[in-house]
Amino acid sequence: MKARYNYRIYPKSHQIEPLAKAFGCARVVWNDALWLYKKASIEGLPMPKDVDKLVITQAKKTKEREWLAEVSNIVLQQSFRDLQTAWNNYFSSLQGKRKGKPVGRPKFKKKQSRQAIRFRKGGFSVHSQSVKLAKIGHIRVVFSRPLPTEPSSVTIIKDCAGRYFASFVVEVAQPIPPQTTNSVGIDLGLTHLAILSTSEKIENPRLHKKMLRKIKKANRRLSKAKKDSNRRKRRKLKLAKLHAKVKDQRTDFLHKLTTRLVRENQTLAVEDLNVAGLIKNRKLSRAISDAGWSKFKTMLAAKCDKYGRDLTIVDRWFASSQICSKCGQSGGKKELDVREWECLFCNTIHDRDVNAAINLRDASGLSESKNERGSKCKTTIVAVCDEPLTTYEQLALF
Repeated sequence: MKARYNYRIYPKSHQIEPLAKAFGCARVVWNDALWLYKKASIEGLPMPKDVDKLVITQAKKTKEREWLAEVSNIVLQQSFRDLQTAWNNYFSSLQGKRKGKPVGRPKFKKKQSRQAIRFRKGGFSVHSQSVKLAKIGHIRVVFSRPLPTEPSSVTIIKDCAGRYFASFVVEVAQPIPPQTTNSVGIDLGLTHLAILSTSEKIENPRLHKKMLRKIKKANRRLSKAKKDSNRRKRRKLKLAKLHAKVKDQRTDFLHKLTTRLVRENQTLAVEDLNVAGLIKNRKLSRAISDAGWSKFKTMLAAKCDKYGRDLTIVDRWFASSQICSKCGQSGGKKELDVREWECLFCNTIHDRDVNAAINLRDASGLSESKNERGSKCKTTIVAVCDEPLTTYEQLALF
């Protein structure tokens, strides 16, 4: 299987300009090709042929684009191929040929956003403490772990915080996870990020909230700086570094959490939350975004596929907080401030979140382990609600 190994790189001062040229040329090729595709689509014409020759080979001969020859041709070709893939994925998604969430139309790239260029074999070589890039030279790499095999390509990334990274694509063996027959239901929340059917509650770190005071101050200082001034650039970079720190901390926390859950359990169940709809709530949007529910579910699905675990996505309309996990009777909707409740039928006292996690596990059929589970990952969607809930009832599930 293919995997990505990311490392921090530190280009020297004289390498910053060649990298900036490569980023800019790749961005121009993407934007020129996208403009041709959009023009043909709007005018109802067939897609132009040999677009790569128009935006690269022929463009180099013009006075307006002659500077494209200053960077490696591999970078330009890879940029065009990336656009082709994005364009084809968009139309395949529209026609229903592509599985998963709908893919949006490719957008024009901006100079101020994240920059990336890709080198394939022949355009780069890996050394003990550096990577050599065509027409750029050796760039120091901090190898936090050795590469398992020879990489087939490398992507050089510059994020909004001004940091540089090298992302290598390598072939790795399928990992063999530890054998287990455990199953778990996972209920997502805000006070606790994840509540497990084993009664374990994992605290929400609220990383953005902890950094919010500094972010607000940096935003105020940025708004007072004069447009296009050096001071504004410095303050904009400082704000980007704060956001990057929050993102890195959240990613690290979610990686460790999802890896532990997948390693310890053979079968997992999680609710299919409508995160895009929930963040439209003015009072909860910041807290939901800070929790990172979407990223948690994406990581969990990817690692279940990697380690051969079974993941079940329970329908979002399933009232997991309203049903008694002991007798299966519904106790009706409950206000958000009700964290414990007593079943009217069997008199069992439930913790709201733990009861919901148990119901998620039982609704997906994971309460009893099966023989030879886990030989292949199986992600299924279970619909268990006959009547849709209101928006308030959906929020009340937490």
